[in-house]
Amino acid sequence: MTTTRPQTVSGTEGLVAIHALGPTGEYRTRNREVITDTAGVAVAELSIVPPLYVTRTISAQRKARPLPVPQRTAALAKTAEIFTGSVIAGLDFDQYVDLASRVSGLPIGVTRAGARSVADAATTAFNSVRPAQPAGAALDWREERTRTGSAVWARRGEVFAVHASGNAPGIHALWLQALALGYRVAIRPSRREPFTGHRLIQALRQAGFRPEDVVYLPTDYAGADEIIAAADLAMVYGGQDVVDKYAADPSVFPNGPGRTKILMTADKDWRDYLDIIVDSISDMGGMACVNTTAVLYEGDPAPLAQAIAERLSAIPPLPNSDDRAILPIQPIDKAQALATYLRAKAAGTTPVLGADQIVADLGDGYAALRPAVHLLATPDVQKLNIELAFPRVWVSRWSRSDGLQPLRHSLVLNAITGDEDLLDDLVNEPTVTNVYSGHHPTYEMTPQIPHDGFLADFLMRNKGFIRD
Repeated sequence: MTTTRPQTVSGTEGLVAIHALGPTGEYRTRNREVITDTAGVAVAELSIVPPLYVTRTISAQRKARPLPVPQRTAALAKTAEIFTGSVIAGLDFDQYVDLASRVSGLPIGVTRAGARSVADAATTAFNSVRPAQPAGAALDWREERTRTGSAVWARRGEVFAVHASGNAPGIHALWLQALALGYRVAIRPSRREPFTGHRLIQALRQAGFRPEDVVYLPTDYAGADEIIAAADLAMVYGGQDVVDKYAADPSVFPNGPGRTKILMTADKDWRDYLDIIVDSISDMGGMACVNTTAVLYEGDPAPLAQAIAERLSAIPPLPNSDDRAILPIQPIDKAQALATYLRAKAAGTTPVLGADQIVADLGDGYAALRPAVHLLATPDVQKLNIELAFPRVWVSRWSRSDGLQPLRHSLVLNAITGDEDLLDDLVNEPTVTNVYSGHHPTYEMTPQIPHDGFLADFLMRNKGFIRD
């Protein structure tokens, strides 16, 4: 895909200017950070706000009452068209997608699909929270059923903060549900991909939300901590270190590693599910927490590992600007460091597609990350739970004597089995968040399927209410 380099909005000549969006409008700071693409080329300049600005902004948000439901509904409905059809910060939709792809390393087709999913999420935000709403709870105390007594589904706070990751644009689809529920929302974008959050918040404001309803706060680590401290509730994305940091804080909802797995028992033929397995590993460039990290098989796993490798090795390494691209891109030094890391972690396994072949030099200082497949003799939990941001999978034998231990701590586990007792055990296992069974890719998501529980489970509570 070829696009025209967008014109400068302001700031350093030749760079796209992305400024903070506070309760009084755009805020251009003196402290700015240059954003580079995967080849190291500077493409944008990001305003970085200080902690004091964060504190004042969230204080202003807390003082604002939420917009009435009809206004929120109408504004969310308009957002999608503005997000996809308008020029925002000097970028039309195609230019924005191109820039987000270049900076994140995601293939442009994956970036475009993720961006459109954000637009769709704005349109369906209210419908998306309905599956989480208890049947016995009213959304508004004015509903007639409260006269005889009922529950009212009420917010647990007023300001919801999000430390967004830069894995993919679709990260920004989920927090729109908080806006639908009446929260004022504060977004701290990832410097890895700051464009989607900025574009979305601009679109929301143009659609009818007030500046204090949703703010955009690029900031440093001190400012990031202040966002969490100042908000009532927060959602953060990151690795196990992030999960551990906030594990004891009930006001923070951490989104950590996925460690997503597929288990197939001996009563199923893996050949009938090979398409689903490969798709679960490689879709979205293998960069999402719902991409499959490990495949466990109750039988000889070697033929299955070889079949997976044959499929994955056929994916061509292409520049991420090519619409046919599937594999993610990294600066070549980072790609080589990733290969070194994988080689060390894979010690003792059989490399079917090993670390020595994952770096595909595309020139201009960046590389595509080819898939990796490693065969384990036994289900080593330490290795099974290592996930990396490209298509890579551990394949291992599994037996009934191994039990649930190798399957624990999985965001999604697709158990391809006819054993209902095993499915019962997995559904009842606290560390397995979602259980699929059968011809369903591990990245399959709908409003009816919670991701890590429904977000509204965290945001809302039931209050008893009765009136005359």
